[in-house]
Amino acid sequence: MSPSAWDITEIGTALGMLAPSLSGAFSSRPDELRNVPDDMWDELHSNFLRGENTALFTAAFANGRFFLGAEEGLRGRPPRLVEWKGRHRVPGDDAIPADLRVDRVYLISCKYLSKILLNPGPSRLFDRGLLGDERSGADWFQEVSPVEYQVFYEAVVRTAGLEGVPRHAAAMTSADRAVLRNALRARQLPDGCRDEWRYLCAAVASASTARWTESLATPRARLDMVWRMLRISGSTYFVLGVAPSAVLRIRVASKWDWLQAYELRGLDIGPRLAGQPEVEWVARIRRRLDRADIVVRGHVEIRWSHGRFQGFPESKVYLDTPHVQVPGYHPMSFEPENQALWG
Repeated sequence: MSPSAWDITEIGTALGMLAPSLSGAFSSRPDELRNVPDDMWDELHSNFLRGENTALFTAAFANGRFFLGAEEGLRGRPPRLVEWKGRHRVPGDDAIPADLRVDRVYLISCKYLSKILLNPGPSRLFDRGLLGDERSGADWFQEVSPVEYQVFYEAVVRTAGLEGVPRHAAAMTSADRAVLRNALRARQLPDGCRDEWRYLCAAVASASTARWTESLATPRARLDMVWRMLRISGSTYFVLGVAPSAVLRIRVASKWDWLQAYELRGLDIGPRLAGQPEVEWVARIRRRLDRADIVVRGHVEIRWSHGRFQGFPESKVYLDTPHVQVPGYHPMSFEPENQALWG
């Protein structure tokens, strides 16, 4: 089982809570670390000994050491149990993207510094308010903008000089889609179908906005949507992020804590022009302590998962506001007496 960057980040963070050094952790596997298969451990160990992904190992391990000494974390108390979730996805609507559970109490998400919050199917986001975990088998582009979808399809077929494909896009088979994939391998669309693509993007963005607006008709629906997009859940958890030049160490407030500190004043959404269909969202939030208004911005990018006409459409939810400026995302502090743990 070859380790991915995510595996290294998550297990490396766990090791930071359990050993004073990476070499020490790999020389004697901590008994407190659970759910890591033997073959995964062996591959991680070999990867570390070969000097591969050194920066990633080091940054993840440092995050674990930080959490060990953090005031909101373990405060210098070595954990008795660190459980790795592994690669499987937890079914259901749980908003907590936890990768580690410490002493059955602390939930930790170990992620890169990514602006992507979620990647659901469009119907799940725009129609169902992020409820349910199943993806629709329908092509969102064709479902919400059938006329513009057909026009774009015809332009691609005409421009690429394709023969033997169906007249109507809805009749395409997997073999037909493979033909279109070969015709659209270049990063730039051919001149003969660029305008049609822009019209399709605008139509999909507008239709998606309308569907989303309809599903967010009540204040409670808008609050639930903001919480789900920002991954605010019923429990407090922690995010320890790793990137080549930065780290992210925050405590994410629970819904209880969030409501005591903030109120949602509005959620504005609308289409915007881009290379893909996009919908902008703006959450207007008021801090109860001083009545200060805070704006959190993001956008949704709607695209096929494997290129135009290929794979299931997805709707990537992006956070455009820096993480540390988001209400409910609290930078973690460090106990001065535990500074030696982290260095």
